[in-house]
Amino acid sequence: MFQSNSALVESKRMLSKPAAKSWERNEESLPFTLKIVRTQAELDKAVLIRQAAYDRHLPDFAKSLVKPEAADYDKGTVVLLAESKEDGSPVGTMRIQTNAYKPLCLEQSINLPQWLKELPMAEATRLGVTNQVGGRLVTTALFKAFYMYCQQIGVEWMVIAGRAPVDRMYQRMLFEDVVPGQGFVPLAHANNLPHRVMSFNVKTAFERWSAVNHPLLNFAALTHHPDISLDIPRKPLPMPIEMALMAAATSTLVIAPAILPIQTSETASNANYYNFSSSLGSKYAG
Repeated sequence: MFQSNSALVESKRMLSKPAAKSWERNEESLPFTLKIVRTQAELDKAVLIRQAAYDRHLPDFAKSLVKPEAADYDKGTVVLLAESKEDGSPVGTMRIQTNAYKPLCLEQSINLPQWLKELPMAEATRLGVTNQVGGRLVTTALFKAFYMYCQQIGVEWMVIAGRAPVDRMYQRMLFEDVVPGQGFVPLAHANNLPHRVMSFNVKTAFERWSAVNHPLLNFAALTHHPDISLDIPRKPLPMPIEMALMAAATSTLVIAPAILPIQTSETASNANYYNFSSSLGSKYAG
């Protein structure tokens, strides 16, 4: 996951800002819109900012990100896109994959604790934001959208993997190491670069943010952002036929319970959870 150095500094500043004292929900406008991509054109815009962000840090790896990845079309996966209100240009993106249909991408490289694998999880990958002024706000909004999405579909654990020093930003958000003391692990889906794998419990977020007067309490829980719209598509984007043929030649059949096809915008309550799947006990067959 990549963001500019200036955006990282801005994130540190925001996360050190005291949370609002009021328990009333405020409304705040953002200089960009944030949504789940629903068309190929929107996905292409997300890929554009994704590739540009990675190109600033890993130009060789970024060459493989010029086009959408097969994972962008997977069931149980959505891609977020933030677009400037001024000119419609893409300013941020994130891909979110649940474990409803298959293991998380990072499970290619790390064996998660059994108790965690049996629970609804979602992994955020391919974070990319603009290196212009405002990148900090885009990053924070993307993580709010990640949190909201998990609430809406009933995901219990948010999982991320961060390189140094970005991992410290996640720690300030109250993410914790999945395996205490494990340190950094090379991840296959992240060019084998060492990442710190961390998790965050969705159901206890409000309580924990309140206990420490965390700034995310105000931004993520007590402020309504009408520019964040998470209308969840009932079906994933259709994969281009060339990519579908290639995927079919290299993949195996996966059978798993389905996510409820919920369509909703920003939720007003962190207690509003939905069933994630009919049963996580009937995991990936095949």
